[in-house]
Amino acid sequence: MGPGVSTHPLPTLRADLLARLAEPRVWDLAVVGGGASGLGVALQAANLGLSVLLLEAHDFAQGTSSRSTKLLHGGVRYLAQGHLSLVYEALHERRAVLDAAPHIARPLSFVMPAYRWGEQAFYGAGLKLYDVLAGRASLGPTRFLSREATLQAVPGVKAEGLRGGVQYWDGQFDDARLALALARTAALHGALAINHMPVTGLIEAGGRVAGLHARDAETGCAFEVQARCVVNAAGVWVDGLRGMDAETRGQSVASLVQASQGIHLVVDRSFWPGEQALLVPSTRDGRVLFAVPWLGKVLLGTTDTPRADALLEPVPLKEEVDLILQEAGHYLVRQPTRADVRSVWAGLRPLVNNAQQGGGTSRVSREHRIDISESGLLTVTGGKWTTFRAMGIDVLKTGAAAGLLPAAAAQPAPWSPLVGASPQSERHPGMAAPPGWHSYGVDAAYIQAMSGRAAEWLPGLSEAMVRFAARHEYARTVEDVLARRSRLLMLDARLASQWAPRVAEVLLQETGMDPHLPDFEALARQYAHCP
Repeated sequence: MGPGVSTHPLPTLRADLLARLAEPRVWDLAVVGGGASGLGVALQAANLGLSVLLLEAHDFAQGTSSRSTKLLHGGVRYLAQGHLSLVYEALHERRAVLDAAPHIARPLSFVMPAYRWGEQAFYGAGLKLYDVLAGRASLGPTRFLSREATLQAVPGVKAEGLRGGVQYWDGQFDDARLALALARTAALHGALAINHMPVTGLIEAGGRVAGLHARDAETGCAFEVQARCVVNAAGVWVDGLRGMDAETRGQSVASLVQASQGIHLVVDRSFWPGEQALLVPSTRDGRVLFAVPWLGKVLLGTTDTPRADALLEPVPLKEEVDLILQEAGHYLVRQPTRADVRSVWAGLRPLVNNAQQGGGTSRVSREHRIDISESGLLTVTGGKWTTFRAMGIDVLKTGAAAGLLPAAAAQPAPWSPLVGASPQSERHPGMAAPPGWHSYGVDAAYIQAMSGRAAEWLPGLSEAMVRFAARHEYARTVEDVLARRSRLLMLDARLASQWAPRVAEVLLQETGMDPHLPDFEALARQYAHCP
């Protein structure tokens, strides 16, 4: 029976995880970073039978990987830039993710409205190429829509000046829950994944990286880990570990990452009542605007603002909020205001810092980059959620070619359903629907048999779900639960704050540790405040 149809989820009890970490052994692979990149590497390696350890300083996907626009896409904007190989790869990886996790990843129809002469033909031609590149991995054909058909498809779009539209298909998912599915699936294949475990240093022997030092964020206990290969997949923070590595040789490193801040505003579905998403590929200032129905709300975004800092909780800027509200007003029948925003959040994209490209961050390639230092530290950065699996394969191939991993690591691992994948996926209401039991796939039946099953506080949030998060999904804090197991913080920050004390009570019962309620309440105030 494959992991996707398991009815007995693995426990993630902290004491057991730390006991395994303390065992004297040499791991084939130690991955630093529990976002899309690191989890992709870990799952690929575990599927190949390597011994794998993954350590995350905070929570899985707490950084960039839980703050995306929730799209599995080939990259429509990259067609115009001529990156056909990147688009081809992403379109086929998109199909693989949708097949492996149908309970948290679904096809989504987009409409590009055309208001100026020639736009419809221009967009349509590019999207027909999108279909050709997708081939058998296509999710549906591109269609030209009349003015009337466009208004019917996207009733929230402005009718004034509308000439028609183009409909095409991409994918949509729950990014944080996909990250959890990757971690849990890797664990089923023998990997040890631990969150809230920052790496504090590297171990070197004979001029080569031979492991790492880590410290438990909860207890302060220190651990020394031996590993044949260490992969640095820390997202926008990869330069920190690279600096530790270079410091042992008295060297410094140039940054591999150029951080770009993207923000999203969340509003009620009344502002965009249809089931299809809006994509404006070029707004008045040349940016891309999305209106995406997701989990009962609508995401408006995103921005692309260069940032020199790399905060775990970046703060949205007033000008970013102004930009999204103003641009949304050009295309939506109802123009949202700050008072309508339920939650606002920011994330930092780890764009590859190719100095020769110059210009703003929007011109920096989204393709990933893999570097190996003199001491053998393997660093991966860049990329996007859609291609996390391809990134993992490339990292392992690079490690094998360098002699850091067995030659067998150069072969792609078999791809199979992820934890929770449901054979009844055709009944899924889609990612635009409010959260519910369908989000858990086959795990839903297990959770409904747990203590607290009758206490369903909100759609997608119950006492049993919190207990499941603590026992089987690595949750330790209120934020872990309400930001990434449930997505309530991202959807409605004030409502999340109201339910936080109940979540804290259950977590305290389950873990016996401080669930950091005041920290979450402060974070919820930040998400509720629209600058």
